[in-house]
Amino acid sequence: MRLVLAALAIMAITPGASWAWRAINGTEVNPVRKGVYEVIPHGHSGPQQFWCGAGDCARQVLGVGPTQRIYIWRAIGPSETQPGAKSVQFALQPPPGKEDYQPGYSLSVKNEGDNLDAAMAQRYCYNDSFF
Repeated sequence: MRLVLAALAIMAITPGASWAWRAINGTEVNPVRKGVYEVIPHGHSGPQQFWCGAGDCARQVLGVGPTQRIYIWRAIGPSETQPGAKSVQFALQPPPGKEDYQPGYSLSVKNEGDNLDAAMAQRYCYNDSFF
């Protein structure tokens, strides 16, 4: 299993790599460009669903540790990988100009630079209302 995760992580950081992930809550996660991936919900699309997809992918596919920060790279808007869908783009580093950004206390997908640690983001996957 570790070998599979390592291979997927390598593919994720390799330019031109093609992978997709379906998070535990059914959101689709697609690479956009090196280091940036987008979460596309199916059905209800509140902030919890986006963060769940970002956290689940970061932990399961990219193999990051629980304290690794996940940042909103681009706030909710049109998907780059699925025409007609909405998405939020995430990365493991802050977007340019947002290195010192301090997120608020409410969960949102509207502010570039907002961030959570990977474990907290993944915890949003375990909300009974998703299933």
